[in-house]
Amino acid sequence: MALSKNEIRLIQSLHLKKFRQKYHKFLAEGVKIALEALQQPRFRIHLLCATPDWLHDYAPQITSLPAAVIREVSEMELTKISTLTTPNKVLLVLDMPDKATPEGLSIPGKALFLDNMQDPGNLGAILRIADWFGIPQVFCSPDSVDAFNPKVVQAGMGAFLRVQCQEVELAALRQANSELPVLGALLQGSNVFETALPARGILVIGNESKGIRAVNQPLIDLALSIPRAANGGAESLNAAVAAGILAALWQQAKA
Repeated sequence: MALSKNEIRLIQSLHLKKFRQKYHKFLAEGVKIALEALQQPRFRIHLLCATPDWLHDYAPQITSLPAAVIREVSEMELTKISTLTTPNKVLLVLDMPDKATPEGLSIPGKALFLDNMQDPGNLGAILRIADWFGIPQVFCSPDSVDAFNPKVVQAGMGAFLRVQCQEVELAALRQANSELPVLGALLQGSNVFETALPARGILVIGNESKGIRAVNQPLIDLALSIPRAANGGAESLNAAVAAGILAALWQQAKA
């Protein structure tokens, strides 16, 4: 079945946050992400748009999809609807998950909280880091970049399929998990290489340039710092790099 003009307009509108929120849908592109999305139940596939050769090559993988959601598109049509400079054979329109509920804020082990994270590349990379280290939940302050921004989805390399990402304020998240310690990445904190880390908790990563907001700093139980080498000249670490170092060390924490 071919794409209709209304469907093209819908897909193009999802490039923007206000329409993702309005229609409760987002885009995911590329062969790897598409194949993974086809194997999971969490995100319902509203549309699958792919070139004829992709549909032929992966026919066995899409047999479970209703024919009504599959659209065959030309390379030119894919270019019109894609967010990528060079589209990659297949694009999905997925339904967003429901908004966070009090039950959904419960953290059984480890979780990350991103405070006013603005760069989509950083958020996507941090979701990928969480996926690598088996951290199943990432929470973002409401003023952070949209987790379903196409650049976040691409940078995360499919991490959104396995890592739950929700918007909430840190105060509400802490209240829902009052028994958990809150760790925070701060310039003036304990040397993370010399500090015993709890096996469970919430790790807060701040804004790329401003760090953790002043309103959230009193909520932190253990401030952590990644010390700079004596001959190091960089002013600070990239937020995703810092998250990766801390997540790697946190993985070693004993239960």
